[in-house]
This record gives sequence, C-alpha cells and structure tokens, in this order.
Amino acid sequence: MTESLEGLLAQYNKLPPAEKAEIDRMLLDDANDVPWRPLLNTQSPEQITPQKQAYDSPADILLFGGAAGGGKSSLMIGLALTAHTKSVIYRREVKQLGPIEEEIIRIRKTRTGFNGQLHRFDLGKNRAIRLGGMQYAGDEVAYQGDPRDLICFDELTQFLESQFRYVTTWNRSTDPNQRCRIVCATNPPTSAEGQWVVGFWAPWLDREHPNPARPGELRWFISDSEGEDLEVPSSEPIWQDGDWVQPRSRTFIPSSIDDNPFLINSGYKAALQALPEPLRSQMLMGDFTAGVLDDPWQVIPTAWIELAQARWTDEKPQGAKMESLGCDPARGGKDDFVVTGRYGRWFAPQIVLKGESTPDGPTGAAICTTYVRDGAQIMLDIIGGAGASILDHLKTNGINVYSVDGRKECHERDESGNLGFFNTRSMLWWRMREALNPNNLEPIALPPDRELKVDLAAPKWQLTSRGIQVEGKSTECKDGFGDLKKRIGRSPGKGDSAVYALIPAKRKAGGFNTSPKRTNSRYNPHKNWRR
Repeated sequence: MTESLEGLLAQYNKLPPAEKAEIDRMLLDDANDVPWRPLLNTQSPEQITPQKQAYDSPADILLFGGAAGGGKSSLMIGLALTAHTKSVIYRREVKQLGPIEEEIIRIRKTRTGFNGQLHRFDLGKNRAIRLGGMQYAGDEVAYQGDPRDLICFDELTQFLESQFRYVTTWNRSTDPNQRCRIVCATNPPTSAEGQWVVGFWAPWLDREHPNPARPGELRWFISDSEGEDLEVPSSEPIWQDGDWVQPRSRTFIPSSIDDNPFLINSGYKAALQALPEPLRSQMLMGDFTAGVLDDPWQVIPTAWIELAQARWTDEKPQGAKMESLGCDPARGGKDDFVVTGRYGRWFAPQIVLKGESTPDGPTGAAICTTYVRDGAQIMLDIIGGAGASILDHLKTNGINVYSVDGRKECHERDESGNLGFFNTRSMLWWRMREALNPNNLEPIALPPDRELKVDLAAPKWQLTSRGIQVEGKSTECKDGFGDLKKRIGRSPGKGDSAVYALIPAKRKAGGFNTSPKRTNSRYNPHKNWRR
C-alpha cells in the first residue's frame, strides 16, 4: 500500500540531520539533472569535507589527496560532469583509463555518448570529456593545441614533470565566462621519479620550506626569466621582460579514507593499515615525506644519498682546496649546464645554467674557468657534442681539463675486486655508489638538493658478461640497456656532474689509476683513487 505524502513527510522529519541532508541533496540532483555532488560529512553535516573544499577551491592549479580512498578520482569526474564544458582526464597509461570510464558511466547511468575507441564522452549541452594517456616521454605531444578548460591528472606522481608542464599549456577556453583550472590527484610518490611533485608544491609538502603554507591556502607563482618557478606575493600582474605576466595560484588540499563515508565500513582502511612501511605512511596517512621504495636494480640506494646530504654543512672544511670540477655541459637546447666543485669529501652547491645561455664552446669554456679553483682539474663530459668544442677551447688556453667519455672500455674492478665494468660510465657511477656506502671510512657530503637526490637515485644497473653495466643516457644506448633521459623525461645533469666531480685528478697521461686495490674490509674508493 502506497504511503501518503503526509506519512512520508512525517518519517522524513524523524530522520537524523545527516540523513535528511543526503535526501535533500539527492532530490536537488534529480531536480537540476546534476549527476554528482561532493561528499557530505555524515557525522557532522555542518563541516565541509575536503572533497567539497577542493571542488570550491579558487586555485588555478590544485593538488588533492595524499592518502588512498579520499575521493580523488571522483572529484575530477564530478568537476568534468558539473562545472566544465571541455575536460580531459589523464592517466599515465591508456590501459589504466578503464575504471574512470566505468565510474563516469555508473554516475550518468548510461553509456550514451561514450566512444570506447577514442576514450571520449559526448555529454550533450556542449559538454565533453576526453581521457588520455602518455606512457612514454614524448607522448604528450599528441595533445598539443587541444584547449581544455579542465585538465586533470590522476596519480600525478606517475607522470614526468615535463609531460605535466607541456599539456597544461593548453588550459584555456574561448568562453570568457568559463572558469579554467588544473586539478591533480595523487598518492605520495613511491619512486624517486615522482619527487618533482613535492618540489612543485613545496610550500605545502616540503617540511624544510622556509615559508610553509596551510592546506587550502593560495600561493601565486610565475616563471622567472630563466623558466624557473618563482613565488610572488599576490595575484597582481608582474612586469617581466617587457610584458605583464599574470601569476597563477596553487594549493594543496589533503584527504584520507576517513573523509569518504562510502569506504569507512568497507574494510579498505584495514587493508591500508596492514601495509608495510613506508607504504603504510604514504597510502594511509598521505605522508609525502615518507621514504620511497627503491628499485631492486637501483645503482645507489636513496637512503645512502640522504645520509650524505644530512652530513653536509654550509661551509667547506677549513683549509680544503678544490680537487676537481665536474662538468655536465649543454650547448643550447633544453638541458642544463651543470658544474660541481669537490673539496676533498665535501661537494659544493651546484651551479646550474640554462642550455640557452651556453650556445657554443667559448661560452662553455668561460663558465668552466669561472668556477674552477685552486688549479683543480676540470672533468668534462664530451659525449653528445656539447663538450667537444669546450674541450678544445680549454686545451688551447692551457687549462687543466680531462675529457670524460663514458662509452670507453674500462678495465677497473669494483671494490670487491670480483666484478669489472661494461664501460667507463658504469665504473664512474659505481664509484659514486661505493663512496656513498655508509661503511665507507671517509664518507662524502653532498648538498641537500632534491633534484640531485632524484638524479643520483634514478639509474639502474644490470650484470653482463663484461661486468656491471649502468643504464645509459639516450646518447649512450647503442648497447641496448636503458634510455635514462627518456625514462625520467630530462637529462640527469646534476647527478652526472656530481659523479664527474668525484673523479680524482688523473695520475698520468694514460688516464685513471686502474685496478684499485682493496686495502681493508671497509673499502674507501676515494682514497684508493688518489695520486
């Protein structure tokens, strides 16, 4: 028997406030034909949930999430369905798009307008959603010139920074009344490659940031004259290089499984609690500072790099002189020109210049001579063409320089004396690993730079019949192992420069002191390399 309207209203009035609010929301959705609404706090309806805060945030670039289960993907879908006309949602691989597509279909209660081959939804009323992937560096070019008023990244730490910056260039609309924004959802990075996200949102995620920001607080940024992010005081336009530049705002809003009423009693939280560290802190607590999981074939353990950076001091040891200057050059292009001075076991802060500012050999040679001290030898990478002209100019002017060619055959052995090396590059990177080993009698100290840590942790290795082979850069991949620049989306210039700085001055014209002998059970490769 159908109840009367008065009876239903009486039952409604007896409901707790949270349940009444949910019914009100459902009725409003039906009345307005809106298929999605932000999560409601069922325990305290007057409190705004993080997902609702993120939905209403005025930030141009929003990072949402941290912990698992906080409604990250749902936020992006909801924005695309309710607040934007041309939206795109990216996952790193196209095959990861299935769950997002099925969730959109579930919310809409129809597959009408869905094209599975093109991964697109035509929603009518001039509204469309595109889904895409960019598995490899360079795949982002496929989205060039495709303007979107909403650009979303699901699991942002899986993307390369270069991919993120490239596609967000097209965050715009021809409709002056349509808001444009970028929304990123992610858990904390589980590998060194995803650490760039911590740097991009440093005021919220970096515990050592000098001016930390509160969750949801807006900060404004522009790109400086060298293309680097620069925080500015407000949204007021900045005069730069003869033109006005409009700052864009960023913020970070954390969320967790406790903010999602649909998962509280699902058992998902118990599964997160059972994870081993550091995954438990990352996925349950959303801790962006928890340690990353090293690849089993990673050349240098991340923890060793962090120890070396923790022992670093602002001042070099008293009386120490520069022993070598490691140089990873660039001649134009997008790669950086990086030099690193080493004073015994202490590495100086690295000097980084844009490749555009070093267009030729004379300019590169001038940079080297500017930063070298105490007659130290310049360890110059000559692979790829950028270093050859610099080498000629330095030699012509009588500068103490050594050409580093990682492709050359190497006859040295590792610290155990049991393993050889595939080439010189493999030997140099393995020497850095040995120098960073906590058991080293004379451990080195590295400047606390996040990008340096990421670079040093990035390469992998394999064991071949010729010995240890370290992953090569794109110009060194003729032997078929690795393409580091393509994998991480840039050249590991800071890492390479530091590795070159570790090289001792060559013993004689023949090159490096070969086959170092093991002097004790706590091997010190740096000592055995000395003259």
